Amino acid sequence: MKNISLQIGYAIAPMIARGIMLGPDQPVILHFLDIEQAVESLNGIRMELTDAAFPLLKGVVATTDIVEACKDVNIAIMLGGSPRKEITLRKDMLSTNASIYKVQALILEEHAAADCKVSVVANPANTNALILKQFAPSIPKENITCLTRLDHNRALGQIADRLKVHVSDVKNVIIWGNHSTTQYPEVNHATFTTRNGERPVREHVSDDHWLKTEFITTVQQRGVATIKARKASSAFSAAIAACDHIRDWVFGTPKGSRLMSTRGQ
Repeated sequence: MKNISLQIGYAIAPMIARGIMLGPDQPVILHFLDIEQAVESLNGIRMELTDAAFPLLKGVVATTDIVEACKDVNIAIMLGGSPRKEITLRKDMLSTNASIYKVQALILEEHAAADCKVSVVANPANTNALILKQFAPSIPKENITCLTRLDHNRALGQIADRLKVHVSDVKNVIIWGNHSTTQYPEVNHATFTTRNGERPVREHVSDDHWLKTEFITTVQQRGVATIKARKASSAFSAAIAACDHIRDWVFGTPKGSRLMSTRGQ
């Protein structure tokens, strides 16, 4: 599959259907929207979801009709947009995505549930979210977010790898700013769990220079590095991040953890 939004959707669908996003007791109806050229792929996804026999999955709507896709949805994960390729700058995607998100916003405004939560994944996510907010004014502004969790997860992975600990033992890493070279990940409040309790990350990373240089640039440039390696944008890691984002938004962060990530509009 070359369509990156379809790849992310393909990856996140079983997570939602299994209860990873909304909990093990929450039945769900999944709505998929794509263009006419992707009808066969949509039908294939529907078939696989049926074959997987997920107990929580109470229905699948796979359609090219945007009104049908948005009807009464409580959570909208916005994956579609102009794809980012290796040589594409974010500013080059703006004009195409502006028209896409204006249309989607108008339909969500009219047909989604009043309490709909929206998470924009497609880049430039902050700008796409701003467009959506402008054209869907009845959706509370606090219900429109864009994805930074992937950068947060990337930072956690880098720290865990450096300390040779499990990623679940690391918490309170902070991501400041948007994607790419202006982003600033930092660990001033970060800790990791040991047998003797929680310890500050900064005190236990043997090379402070690494924290100020390679750690930052690795997180900043991870998306580009992924594109170079697999000739496409991040897919399943983006799906996991979107799932994490919604889960903690709905249920709150785990006890003792603070998800401190910011992203401007």
